[in-house]
This record gives sequence, C-alpha cells and structure tokens, in this order.
Amino acid sequence: MLKNQKTGMIGPRLMTPMTPSQRTGISRNSFLTQKTKKPEDWDDEMDGEWEPRQIDNPEYKGEWKPAQIDNPDYKGPWIHPEIDNPDYSPDPNMGKYDDISIIGLDLWQVKSGTIFDNFLVGDDPAEAKKIGDELWKNTSKAERAMKDKQDEEERKQMEEEEKSKKADEEDEEEDEDLDKEDSEKEDEPAEESTEHDEL
Repeated sequence: MLKNQKTGMIGPRLMTPMTPSQRTGISRNSFLTQKTKKPEDWDDEMDGEWEPRQIDNPEYKGEWKPAQIDNPDYKGPWIHPEIDNPDYSPDPNMGKYDDISIIGLDLWQVKSGTIFDNFLVGDDPAEAKKIGDELWKNTSKAERAMKDKQDEEERKQMEEEEKSKKADEEDEEEDEDLDKEDSEKEDEPAEESTEHDEL
C-alpha cells in the first residue's frame, strides 16, 4: 500500500469539522412543550399511555450531513501497477491436442428424443463440410424415418391409454349409478300386506 493510501488522500471529497451551531441540538425536527401536563382525568387503561404534545421546531433545516470539499491531493482511482512476468514464454500450441477421446454435453431441451452421433472436432471448415456430407446425408433420412416411427408408436400408445382410461371412468360411473339405485330401493318402505290371516 502506498503512503498516500494510508493517509486517506485517495478520496475525491473530504469532510469538514462540525460547526458550533450544529452542536446545539437545532437539528431536531420537534421537541416537547414544557407547559403540557398530563390531564387529571386521564385513564391509562381506557385512554392508553399518555405522551406529551410535541410541536414543530421552526429552526429545523433537515437531517444534518457534514459538508464536503474537494480533495486537492486526489489523483483519480488507484490502479495496481503491473510488471512483466520474466518466466512467461508464449506457446502457440498450448490449446492443441492430438487426440480428444471424450466429449461432454450439457443440454436443456423441452422434448426428449434428440439423437447425437458422429462428433467431429477440428479447425478446417472445408474438411468438416466434406465429412458432414459423407456421414450426415447418408444417415439423416434413415434417422428421420426411425424418429417418425417412434413418434407414431408413442402416439398410438397414448391413444390406447386414453381410451382405456375413459372406459374405466365410464365403468366407475355405471357402478356408482347401480349402487345409488340399490340404496334407493332399500330406503323405500315395504308395502303392507292386505291379506289377513283367517281365524
């Protein structure tokens, strides 16, 4: 740390000392009136805790803040000096690898089913296009057909599940109706027999 940093000369503004008028307490917004007394008929339980009346301070000029003046010793924001690294030597092949055996993917997708294969890592766009035409064009149609087939199978499966679910719901409704009819029959009073036993 430099000497001027220890002395506080790096700030663009300096605070001035407090003036005598600022120490007199005039900075209060309000103060208690001396003539106010608690009324004799004041009931703390009914009226609550009594507080003396306050009046506005006519000499209040807002919250006091120390005045600031420009710092004549300020030379701008301090920047740490830098020196050359004597052990540094440039290496043009630092990021070049002869063999990359592993590739990691970190993906977020809304719908699953995306297929990844035939990765190529290189620095020649012409070579990448040539290899892409040889591999991707030959396999893209077959992969697309396979994906369409999978989607169709999933769609049929979802339709069958929906039909089965609907049929189960209808069966449950029929069972509930039958149970309701049975309970209504049980609640009906039995008809009195009009036949009398012979003496």
